[in-house]
Amino acid sequence: MYIDPIVVQYPEALEQDRFVIATYYCATKPETNIIKFAAAIGIEQSCGTWIKVPQETEEIREKCIGRLVGVYETPAYQIGLPEGISERHLIIRIAYPWTNFGDQFAMLLSTVIGEVAGSGKVKLLDLEFPDSFLQKFSGPKFGIKGIRALLGVYDRPLLNNMIKPCTGMSPAVTAELAYESAVGGVDIIKDDELIANPDHCPLTERVKHVMAALKQADDEKGEKTLYTVNITDRPDRLRENAYRALEAGANALMVNYGTVGLDATRMLTEDQNINVPILGHPAYNGAVYESAWSGISVGLIGAKLPRLSGADMIISFSPYGKLTMLMDTFIDAGYKMIAPLGKIKPVFSMPGGGTTQGHVEDIVKKFGIDVIIASGAGIHGHPMGTQAGARAFRQAIAAAVDGIPTAEAAQEHPELAAALSLWGFYQEGKSGIFDLKG
Repeated sequence: MYIDPIVVQYPEALEQDRFVIATYYCATKPETNIIKFAAAIGIEQSCGTWIKVPQETEEIREKCIGRLVGVYETPAYQIGLPEGISERHLIIRIAYPWTNFGDQFAMLLSTVIGEVAGSGKVKLLDLEFPDSFLQKFSGPKFGIKGIRALLGVYDRPLLNNMIKPCTGMSPAVTAELAYESAVGGVDIIKDDELIANPDHCPLTERVKHVMAALKQADDEKGEKTLYTVNITDRPDRLRENAYRALEAGANALMVNYGTVGLDATRMLTEDQNINVPILGHPAYNGAVYESAWSGISVGLIGAKLPRLSGADMIISFSPYGKLTMLMDTFIDAGYKMIAPLGKIKPVFSMPGGGTTQGHVEDIVKKFGIDVIIASGAGIHGHPMGTQAGARAFRQAIAAAVDGIPTAEAAQEHPELAAALSLWGFYQEGKSGIFDLKG
């Protein structure tokens, strides 16, 4: 076996600004030549194919071919393979010249996890971007600091409410629920991902009704409320939907970035006529990350890439309620939303999927105050009503920030006490769907 030295290199030997480095987890048969296997990924996903063709010149290879800059077997077998093993497990790092795909997501993903996604057990774990690549992206207009400035809230986590039921209600009924939540202390009202512009609740009418209700609520509570209206649609309708929502009075937007695509999301976030925060919803992402053997990691598809696309807030599925998520994975994604990333602003993580007042203390312990506590039924399903459900969350947030145990705070607040009595209090180490109580 002979592999051209240009294909296998040290990362230190690269012109760093030319390359995006992809890290993969792979599994192969025991008899596989792992260097050849790993190098083949970089060749196949750049300028090569399964056999060298005459037009693949040295100039083309130097300019475009993917370089293998690391292959690590786990466990790290060095002198022999144990008898009876059925697979060898690898971490592979490949550097791709980003001139191959440019500053866009569609061709980036086509390159780093395109056809290779159909070649067996290959999962994309991460992408490392040089500053020359990051500079091409504007990133979020607002991020954490900008949203805090809009709301005038600097010293605590924010509170979001997903309107429930998810769909089926009229604009007027939606507005009534939004009002009740906002008066109770919610900072951000969010459309559900399952409603955008249906006949029973048209986009423009919904915005007008909800914004009128929020104005009344804001006047009463002395705080400002954002409404992230869902404008998800065909890509050719997205910009029009955004403009219509803004014209109707919307002060924030939401898009299901996993279904419309990261480039379509970026189109919205970089539009100079759209000067409101944008919330990214990860609907469909589970189909991409749930397999242990294939797809794309949560930290990448659920945090790093949507942040790069310009989302100011990103919903992250959590391990607390109805969704399947490892706590380690959840924490990693949350940190990736605030960790330094060139000039790209830190963004709010919004854990969702079954959050109750009994989860607040744990969320604040893990992420501090730069997080959005998000709940749907935990507010609307409160036994004392929607306003009480929101107040119970604000009581739990205030206690967590002050270092007071939630259970202790509940002794002073009947709304919080009712929530804990109904849904319980989260303690890490327990497991199960909605398994909060002992």
